[in-house]
Amino acid sequence: MSDAAKAMPMASETSARARIKRYSVWIVAAALLLVMPYIFPSGASITTMCLMGIMIIFALSYNMLLGQSGMLSFGHAVYYGLAAFATAHMMNWAIKAGVPIPLPFMPIVGAAAGLVFGIIFGSVSTRRAGTVFAMISLGLAELVYSSSLILRSFFGGEEGISADRTKLVRFFGYNFGPQIQVYYLIAAWCLLCIILMYAITRTPLGRMCNAVRENPERVEFVGYNPQFVRFIAFSLAGLFAGVAGSLAAINIELAQASFVGAAQSGAVLLAAYIGGVAFFVGPILGAILVTLLSIKLSDFSEIWVLYFGILFITIIMFAPYGLSGLLMMHAQFWRGPLGSRISRLGKLLGAYLIAALPALIMLAGAILLIEMIHHVAQKGAEGANMHFLRRSYLTVNTHTAWPWIGGLVAMIGGFLAFRFTWPTVASAWHQALLDTQRSSK
Repeated sequence: MSDAAKAMPMASETSARARIKRYSVWIVAAALLLVMPYIFPSGASITTMCLMGIMIIFALSYNMLLGQSGMLSFGHAVYYGLAAFATAHMMNWAIKAGVPIPLPFMPIVGAAAGLVFGIIFGSVSTRRAGTVFAMISLGLAELVYSSSLILRSFFGGEEGISADRTKLVRFFGYNFGPQIQVYYLIAAWCLLCIILMYAITRTPLGRMCNAVRENPERVEFVGYNPQFVRFIAFSLAGLFAGVAGSLAAINIELAQASFVGAAQSGAVLLAAYIGGVAFFVGPILGAILVTLLSIKLSDFSEIWVLYFGILFITIIMFAPYGLSGLLMMHAQFWRGPLGSRISRLGKLLGAYLIAALPALIMLAGAILLIEMIHHVAQKGAEGANMHFLRRSYLTVNTHTAWPWIGGLVAMIGGFLAFRFTWPTVASAWHQALLDTQRSSK
């Protein structure tokens, strides 16, 4: 038997393994989405997971602009919000006219609205790149938000446009009244959109978007039009943002002006950057974290948005590739024999834990000082006592010196201790790199 004939079964086996590995990721993701309501069965948890699914689609659509094509947009909520209003109007029209459109098909309306507005606004904004594009996106966002206060027939004024999802025609007997049914609807659309957006990144269009991001002049030199590539990416991003907006309107049965506002655009920007725009999984991680923190942090502080800003600045300064970048940095250590992998990661984990303790002390001191400053500035008339983290058993008297001294000592002392322990982390990291290089030889 010739060498070529022997190589054919080996190549076929390798290809089959690659396909199984590729499809197994989506099978595991689908299974996880199915069982999550059983792991977290409370109503609050299901509502939170619905919001996470919507934000995942929204953040991935934004990353089609920023991470894939290099377009920094300050107005991505425009397509999210306009699609939400289009969906709400379509739901009301279908109910009034008696048109049998099941609820699971309503996100198609949002996708169409997002695509149409993406084409309209993209034909203008994608003519320029860089800072000019960012400023145009900001101007369009302000234009649409200002219009929401004027065009009351479409935007509904301050009250917005409400819709009752249970009055639509049933879908195989389901009226989507219970939140668990809405969760599975959002989960199905979320998985579908993730698969489609990932597939786009593997196409020649996705590769060309990366090329335009890196070097648009060279793309033009080899015969492609960078403006047209940006336009296609922009339109597709609007389509998927429209799906997210449609699901948001379905979830809360309301579309309101805040959906097209700067806060919504800022939220998706935070989610994408915190998760990491350089990797496809980054916006997914960022969307989950931002949604979870926005819900949970408000239980502990009135100024939770400030902590979001601090987290964003910290990520930009010290982890420019986001959380996914930090995870991918450790992927190289998962090579070689199993024992070596466990040993390397175990040493790194030990070093991280040593540095984490002073970091947490520094963080606690800083938060205490920030909360006391906020209490004195905004609630000084209510009295000296402050419930730290909104817990009655953590009452602090802001009129005495000891809490201020304690917070300052904890912050400065934790920072100095963290600087002292950082060489331990650097040494463990260097040792893990050397061990990985030896194992790969």
